[in-house]
Amino acid sequence: MNISKVIRETFFNKPDFKLYEPSKLTKPEKLLDVISAWKGLELIIEDILDEFSIGRENCIEFGVEFGYSTVVFSNYFKKVTGVDTFEGDIHTDNKENHYEQTKEKLSVYKNIELFKSDYQNWIFKDNSRYDFAHVDIVHTYKETFECGLWTANHSDCTIFHDTESFPEVKQAVLDIAKATGQSVYNYPNHYGLGILVDKKGMKNRKR
Repeated sequence: MNISKVIRETFFNKPDFKLYEPSKLTKPEKLLDVISAWKGLELIIEDILDEFSIGRENCIEFGVEFGYSTVVFSNYFKKVTGVDTFEGDIHTDNKENHYEQTKEKLSVYKNIELFKSDYQNWIFKDNSRYDFAHVDIVHTYKETFECGLWTANHSDCTIFHDTESFPEVKQAVLDIAKATGQSVYNYPNHYGLGILVDKKGMKNRKR
């Protein structure tokens, strides 16, 4: 899809975020003891899955870093696929290759499989359908939109970290909602979490 065209088409009549208000906070049984800006968000993942009746078979994550969120997802899905360059980006402090280190730490979680790849190469070859997806890559508009548009079309629900700390991420999530017709929510805590849900999820919504 031509990104410039999407930007032009979504300049007017953009969808707007609905505030996501969890009905419960649940601490997952398994958590990884590493420093992470994602901490706090683990408490609302089960609520999101229940709220939109999301399946628990498979999850894909773009942006593993050291694996905190990956382990959180392993509590709820039979299989978690983690995709990352494991070399950091312009917005991360660590720029060293830490694939083997992270793979070793996460090896005890048997339902997690890690792949060293950028999202561009991954989405070119993957036609799978996922119950759930997480996008937490380099926080630029172009990359978030490209990766997020793919996940929105290949999963029932996609979440995006850092909607509050990076305006380009927030804008990309809104534009993906416009392009796909999905409903869009924002949880403003812990640097922000954008939530896209397809029509199937909306039909199952309890409230």
